[in-house]
Amino acid sequence: MIRSVLVANRGEIARRVFRTCRELGISTVAVHSDADAGAPHVREADTAVRLPGDAPADTYLRGDLLVRAARAAGADAVHPGYGFLSENAGFATAVADAGLAWIGPPPAAIEAMASKTRAKELMDRAGVPLLAPVDPGQATGADLPLLVKAAAGGGGRGMRVVSELSALEGELKAAAAEAAAAFGDGEVFVEPYVVGGRHVEVQILADGHGTVWTLGTRDCSLQRRHQKVIEEAPAPGLSEELRATLHGAADRAARAIGYRGAGTVEFLVDRTGRAYFLEMNTRLQVEHPVTEAVYGLDLVALQLSIAEGRPLDTEPPRPHGHAVEARLYAEDPAAGWQPQTGTLHRLALPDGVRLDSGVTDGDTIGVHYDPMLAKVIAWAPSRDEAVRKLAGALERAALHGPVTNRDLLVRSLRHPEFTDPGALDTGFYDRHLGELTKTGTDGAAVFALAAALADAHGRSRFGGFRNVPSGPQVKTYACGGTEHTIRYRLGRDGLWAEDFPGVRLLALGPDEVVLDIEGLRRPFAVARYGDRVHVDAPPAAGGTTTPASHAFTALPRFPDPTARTEPGSLLAPMPGTVVRIAAGLTEGDPVEAGQPLLWLEAMKMEHKITAPSAGTLTTLPVHPGQQVEVGTLLAVVTD
Repeated sequence: MIRSVLVANRGEIARRVFRTCRELGISTVAVHSDADAGAPHVREADTAVRLPGDAPADTYLRGDLLVRAARAAGADAVHPGYGFLSENAGFATAVADAGLAWIGPPPAAIEAMASKTRAKELMDRAGVPLLAPVDPGQATGADLPLLVKAAAGGGGRGMRVVSELSALEGELKAAAAEAAAAFGDGEVFVEPYVVGGRHVEVQILADGHGTVWTLGTRDCSLQRRHQKVIEEAPAPGLSEELRATLHGAADRAARAIGYRGAGTVEFLVDRTGRAYFLEMNTRLQVEHPVTEAVYGLDLVALQLSIAEGRPLDTEPPRPHGHAVEARLYAEDPAAGWQPQTGTLHRLALPDGVRLDSGVTDGDTIGVHYDPMLAKVIAWAPSRDEAVRKLAGALERAALHGPVTNRDLLVRSLRHPEFTDPGALDTGFYDRHLGELTKTGTDGAAVFALAAALADAHGRSRFGGFRNVPSGPQVKTYACGGTEHTIRYRLGRDGLWAEDFPGVRLLALGPDEVVLDIEGLRRPFAVARYGDRVHVDAPPAAGGTTTPASHAFTALPRFPDPTARTEPGSLLAPMPGTVVRIAAGLTEGDPVEAGQPLLWLEAMKMEHKITAPSAGTLTTLPVHPGQQVEVGTLLAVVTD
């Protein structure tokens, strides 16, 4: 019997495992870096152990410290979560050697799947369909496009799509460097890139008594940077023959390596309906909640039961309905998916959906870890209903703090191509990112009016309507690169607002404004955090893609004239580390528009800094290894 579990992880997955442990009467042990000292997973655990340092390499990737923490806290089992050391056979062995139960597959099974190249050889012998590898030295134009992939790890790191043979050598080197930095293993390989393919996976669960469950399919085709954004179960639009093929291949894969516990076998499905093995994740997946919702299971509870030696039932339960999950990231999709940092003032969703989150109100979103804030999961009897439910919940969410991908998620779920299962493929964002991130200013002005009116109430000693000087009040807000100047008067006759003819004020408070707009009553919730103002309203009728929330920066009436930067200055968009400078690049060199100058690493990703225009690199004040803050001058390109 397992009585105490240490989760060798952080954030959302640690909280997820703790939730099941509490329900089963199992005590919980958290580990934390210094950056996570006040994190929710630490606060919720029965016991917590500090891992000195901030960087993952010094903390969550130190297997020796994690084993020592488990023993010091009196845990008798370790759950690895996902990411970090969850697929590290050496760590699994160290846990077992310390006399602790490992809540995962046998180390030999992890080792068999650790290298994608060796895993493919093993799967080939087991009769699992594969894409034939390509020798980069023998590649020709007929082989294009190609995909360069890291042999170790996952999450899209060390992966490059190559469309021109001349770029292959450079992309091989770049992928190898990224893989070595992320996983300590620079091995990469090349295979055909399937244009228009779908990413479909099968959840498996195996006990130690010879039973293997294949728990249906999931579609994870909507991806950015080869990382999943929206997932659903079951994968829609598959023929029964293809489903049977996928289930059979996943079963053979599990049995070929003596698998035990929860795992996922991932496939690429081309436009003709042929499936090819991609990899096997020997751990719980981020998207496991959609399978739980459809099958009515707790996969973490089953992991614990299997680790205790209990058998599974002969057959799994039957699936019911459809579930969709969206990953909510602190990132700006319109700016190259740049991660965002800062204080998350509020994260709240309406009832009726499942929220798995690693953060709570007031937490700081830092630079050391993945920018995923939460997963939002909706279940319904049909796919259309589940998609509608999830889009509506995201639209009504209160998200106050850093920029998120919320609007992108809502628009993706309502896009005609997504609602047609036959049109799904991994190129969705390559085709539609521009339209999905188009900001515009339609509708934002009335939200700014609500912000100004709420501010007026907050500054009024008496509140409500009052006499004011004959001149209008003026407030200016910035939102999405556009300034909104609001001129208004509040008097005994009600509201007068320039550019808003016919808008009437129905109610006014410091955190709520109710307006009559062309005969429609619209309430606006207003929240202030310093000079930032978040305004939320119920979504417009008809399920449009116009945002129902806007975040503004209140601008001073007289801006500081010294707040300027030299033309052509490139400033750090986030805190991070300069990992490398473009080869041979020095001050005085001519550069072309879009030419890569340097790379920053933040939130487990590399971010390319490019020349904004053709010109001369006149300043390059940073060096590899240098830590930079937001706004640090990285380079200056003079036209």
